[in-house]
Amino acid sequence: MPATIELPPSRDLARITLSILSMGVLIAGSLWVMRPFIPALLWATMIVVSTWPFMLRLQAWLGGSRGGAVAVMTVVLLLLLFVPLYLAVSTVLEQSDRVVTFVQKLPTLQLPPPPQWVSDLPLVGRRAAAQWLALASLDPAQLADKLTPYIKNVLVWFAEKAGGFGTFVVQFLLTVVVSAILYAKGEAAARYLRRFSRRLSGSRGDKIVTLSGSAIRAVALGIVVTALVQSALAGIGLFAVGFPLAGLVSAIVFILCIAQIGPLPALVPCVIWLYATGSPGRGTALLVVTVAAQVIDNVLRPLLIKRGANLSLLLIFPGVIGGLLWLGIIGLFIGPLLLAVTSTLLNDWIASGVGENAPEDEPHPAAGASEGPPASVGAMSVPGDPTAVASTSGPRATSVSEGLR
Repeated sequence: MPATIELPPSRDLARITLSILSMGVLIAGSLWVMRPFIPALLWATMIVVSTWPFMLRLQAWLGGSRGGAVAVMTVVLLLLLFVPLYLAVSTVLEQSDRVVTFVQKLPTLQLPPPPQWVSDLPLVGRRAAAQWLALASLDPAQLADKLTPYIKNVLVWFAEKAGGFGTFVVQFLLTVVVSAILYAKGEAAARYLRRFSRRLSGSRGDKIVTLSGSAIRAVALGIVVTALVQSALAGIGLFAVGFPLAGLVSAIVFILCIAQIGPLPALVPCVIWLYATGSPGRGTALLVVTVAAQVIDNVLRPLLIKRGANLSLLLIFPGVIGGLLWLGIIGLFIGPLLLAVTSTLLNDWIASGVGENAPEDEPHPAAGASEGPPASVGAMSVPGDPTAVASTSGPRATSVSEGLR
């Protein structure tokens, strides 16, 4: 009876292949099961990592009570959802009568001629006035026919957003729950992540985890500080031109900048209102402030992120912009994080290569060929010598040496 030959586990190709396939199936199945919770988990991780130092200070202020600090942070996160939601719902209910009246009058709506300030608008004034005159010359029925497709698009968009509002609320509540868990067990989660990273990358694991946390906090710092600067600039401009409710508009600008929408939706109507009320000078001044508040975001935020995480601007600019276009707001965190970790791993891999300490300006292999035969060959050749490939004896050595020349 022939003896059974058992291959070592490291050389059993079938076993290795099946192990990899099994691990792939388990990972894919786990991700599929966790798919509804992945957005909440990502957001919770970004929030907790960004606000962890503040939570520790709050815990120290509360006498070392972790439970009290977690409760306060959770309540703050809930207020970020329910306060704007309450204000939005109350505003809609207060303005419901006006909306109903406008809809009832829409079939008999007659557009008046454009005021003079429309023509005085810089760059687009004449074209806007011409379009306005063309619509004002239509009778109500023709105007309704013109506006109906746009109104339908607005209603469809509103219905889609209203349908997704429930999903948004559920995801936000899941984010709050996961954030509370991470606040309570943050140290244990960090230790597990470090162990996992060390298992994958060895000594580089701790460096990668530290870099990731620094990048997340730097992006959060860049977003908040930039929003503060934009809202402060907008507030100064609004107060300078004497716009009513300047404080409220500045608060709206801050919220829009945190949400990465920008100050334009809040400031452009203010500019139009100033032109409409016969103040073109103040309107132009606020227009300049509006453009500055919009543009400063693209300059200030990358600089703040670089200062907070000590990352190259070549990583921050594409990371922030590409991440925002790819994943939305959360891409602001994930984009620079991915590029930073990838760059670190690549640089470490290059630095750990054989011959990293070799001189940069090595002589050509044939540079010393005319100085005579090598002192030793074979096992006695100098490691790293570019001519070591010719360290053989006999005619073969001659042919290789001639080929190198």
